[in-house]
Amino acid sequence: MQTNNLAPIIFFVYKRPQHTKRALEALAENDLAKESTLYIYADGPKKDADKETLNAIKLTREILKEKQWCKKVNIIESSENKGLTYSIKEGISTIINKYGKAIIIEDDIITSPHYLQYMNDALNLYQDEDKVMSICALVPKTSGADKLPETYFLRFMSCWGWATWARAWNQYISDLDYLCEAVRKRSDFNHFNFDGSEDFYKLLEQTRNGSIDTWDLQWVATIFLKNGLCLFPKYSLTKNIGFDGTGEHCGNNSIYTLQHNNINLSKSVSVKRIKIKENRIGYNYLKRYYKYGEDSSLKTRFTFSKNKLKKTRFFQNPLFYKIYDILKK
Repeated sequence: MQTNNLAPIIFFVYKRPQHTKRALEALAENDLAKESTLYIYADGPKKDADKETLNAIKLTREILKEKQWCKKVNIIESSENKGLTYSIKEGISTIINKYGKAIIIEDDIITSPHYLQYMNDALNLYQDEDKVMSICALVPKTSGADKLPETYFLRFMSCWGWATWARAWNQYISDLDYLCEAVRKRSDFNHFNFDGSEDFYKLLEQTRNGSIDTWDLQWVATIFLKNGLCLFPKYSLTKNIGFDGTGEHCGNNSIYTLQHNNINLSKSVSVKRIKIKENRIGYNYLKRYYKYGEDSSLKTRFTFSKNKLKKTRFFQNPLFYKIYDILKK
């Protein structure tokens, strides 16, 4: 790969020094980091910030200057708090319209040593394919991962380590009233929610009414409405360490923490041109994950059905229990 064609990396931080340090150290382990340009956006304190928060912001900014994390490092420090949504949208738009493409990471995302290679290979390969709107790196763990192809397309986007082009990002729709109405009216509305496995539309509505402050659901909805596709890898190339209560939106979730700690980032992914069409195996894989979690084996799915159907006549059939007993073994 020609190193002069590498995409710039945009890294967003706020007040989590330890997360920031781990994320930057992981990024620096990528071979292409030595040839890449890194832009770091550091959000500022809120007007009512206490001493603890101010100190956390100070420590975070000190870490940014500890090392030469990439070949070139540009730090943009805000004196005021812009908020995650505004900061990310502004930062991405500024850099992506300068370079035409960008790789995006937040401070709680640990990247694989193969992350930058995968991202740059995919960005270069699909840069002229208008239907391809994003490159994603995180794949949650659930049963059936061995059946996933090396890379595949989905009409869905994951923001935990991703990349895009100016041609796609400039289609971003911010109008939440429009997005909610347009998504709801789609004949393939159920596809947006993975056939009922996860209620992403409800999250979109919560973003509209202000109970959630986020930018990525608008991007997911934009891609869905544009019939866009996002490339995913067979093996996850990132994991999220932000489910410990320190984040603005992830909260404290021990289940997600355990799941992401178990993600193995050692495997590389080969990027080759594939048919630009949503992959049904990949779609069903995520559908199972959102419905059943990390274990979507036949036994788990049968147990789920048992609990869901326990008040129906079907449960009065002794054959059901015979099958259930076999699966429990």
